[in-house]
Amino acid sequence: MKIWIDGYEANVLQRLGSSQVAFELLRSLEKIDRENDYTILLPAPPLGDLPKTRVGWQYKILKPKRLWTRITLPLALYTARQKPDIFFSPTHYIPRFAPTKIKKVVTVFDLSFLHFPEMFIKKDLWQLKNWTKFSVMNADRIITISRFSQDDIVKQYGLAREKITVAYPGYDSEKFKIQNSKLKILKIRKKYNIGDSYIIYIGTIQPRKNLERFIEAFSLVAEGGKLELVIVGKTSGEGKQGWMYEDILKAPKELGIEDRVKFLGFVSTDDLSALLQGARAYIQPSLWEGFGIPVLEAMASGTPVIVSNTSSLPEVVGKAGLLIDPYSLDQIEQAIRTIVFDKKLQQKYSKEGIIQAKKFSWDKMAKEVLKVFEEISNI
Repeated sequence: MKIWIDGYEANVLQRLGSSQVAFELLRSLEKIDRENDYTILLPAPPLGDLPKTRVGWQYKILKPKRLWTRITLPLALYTARQKPDIFFSPTHYIPRFAPTKIKKVVTVFDLSFLHFPEMFIKKDLWQLKNWTKFSVMNADRIITISRFSQDDIVKQYGLAREKITVAYPGYDSEKFKIQNSKLKILKIRKKYNIGDSYIIYIGTIQPRKNLERFIEAFSLVAEGGKLELVIVGKTSGEGKQGWMYEDILKAPKELGIEDRVKFLGFVSTDDLSALLQGARAYIQPSLWEGFGIPVLEAMASGTPVIVSNTSSLPEVVGKAGLLIDPYSLDQIEQAIRTIVFDKKLQQKYSKEGIIQAKKFSWDKMAKEVLKVFEEISNI
């Protein structure tokens, strides 16, 4: 099979969420599949950590970058002398136009924009609603990242469940494991000016992540003023950016706890591993998640996790973490207290989290995606 992949999101420096999935999928597909012929479409030369060119794996640089999905990709597909058998988009969007003989596969992470439209910028909301609908209605197959998202896509668009394949994301098992010495953790804490007692959140800074309520709940947990909250996540920069984050950044000062809340911005994987291992707990209080890769990274690091009891998060954690109602200030506060002060519970969830995380890997995800390619090529 000749397979073309939209590599736009994978080719950025600071990868989070969908760009992280796109990058890891490319790496795993290149590793596990030596039979098919891949062309990765990019708006700029491939970054150094993308797989190297080889027979059956090449990159094609396309211009312009600006109208990528609407003009650049369709033009490349129509003008290609040897057209691909399959076009795969590891994002929400397939090209607006494509030759009918080319099978199209799209990845839809979640439909949070349909459930929380007020939490999205108007321009982004319009694009997400209209382009995602076009993509799911015109793709031959859809990849999604949880059973929960699969159910939601079926419900919202009236599609047959058989058209949607669940392929769970993974995590970097070489980086996220119990590996860092106390000395390394101390060094990283000093680098970011963090004390020895803290809880951590990782994710893009945006309203859907429920951070304002989380920060307020944290403010109610004193521990003599020693416990700190570390928030790792971007507001701007290359790759996935935050939005509508101004009130979130102001919240600690308004609550009088600005000295106990640290916004670190984007953090490298190496530093993140040590930060997770040094934390009392990892908390994901989101109102809606398609999956939650940082939850896996935390569990693999032996860090107890607290997650919302909504959307896909119970599916990711299983019985290996505390579940909370993300709308309940009291439940979030009590969960923090429970994990921070109960050593036996910390140990329990630490052990169970390590076991749970091992159920997921990028290679498993790539194999599910490859299976979809093989299935539709025979139709």
